[in-house]
Amino acid sequence: MTFAPALHAEWIKIRTLRSLGGGLCGVLLATALFSAVAGLDTEGEDFDPLFSAFFGVSFGQIAAITFGAQAVSAEFHGGALRVSLAAVPDRLRWFAAKVVAIAVPVLVVGLVTGAVSLAVGKATLGTKASGPSWSEAVRGVIGCGIYLTLMALFAAGLAAVLRSGVATLSTLIPFLLIVSFAVGSASGGVADFLPDKAGQVVFHETWDGALGPWTGLAVTAAWTATALAAGAWCIRRRDA
Repeated sequence: MTFAPALHAEWIKIRTLRSLGGGLCGVLLATALFSAVAGLDTEGEDFDPLFSAFFGVSFGQIAAITFGAQAVSAEFHGGALRVSLAAVPDRLRWFAAKVVAIAVPVLVVGLVTGAVSLAVGKATLGTKASGPSWSEAVRGVIGCGIYLTLMALFAAGLAAVLRSGVATLSTLIPFLLIVSFAVGSASGGVADFLPDKAGQVVFHETWDGALGPWTGLAVTAAWTATALAAGAWCIRRRDA
């Protein structure tokens, strides 16, 4: 089977699993909700209106990584991977089709989420929302789509290595909500190169760290590429 039919087959799998559709909806809902809540708090000298508008991405990414992890881990239940590889014997081609089938819907939802989050954030912030420029707002929306896509693919690569959605989420969610936050508070510049911290620089109007908006996303992309390479290696070497 060539790449196009393989991609179509993987898209059918994702489209027909309700839990995956719910995960994509969760990306939008969680991001918009927490961005609205963050917009109510405008106190403090370090207040960043752009980051406040996209604050919910920190929570929406949980739904994104859940989507990526479940899309891959579903193949390791009930012999589904053997069936998939029977149709697409080239394992790397199959995995590439899976990755694209995950990336495209997350990117689309991520861009929509970015636009909605910006609108909700501006509405909640009121007069404070006049801070970010038009270019910064566009950067935030585009960055939102790219960042969420990278995090979903990062989870997909890790799920291919661990062969378990539960193990993947048990690793990533505590890391994002606890470890990354704690390290970021205590380690200085080291935390700038963590996958989530680096990518979220794109949501800041100003940033004093070592990375800029796009170099931060490049660091996240490097983490994602490493996870996907490890996942591809495991898919190719391990028994189905």
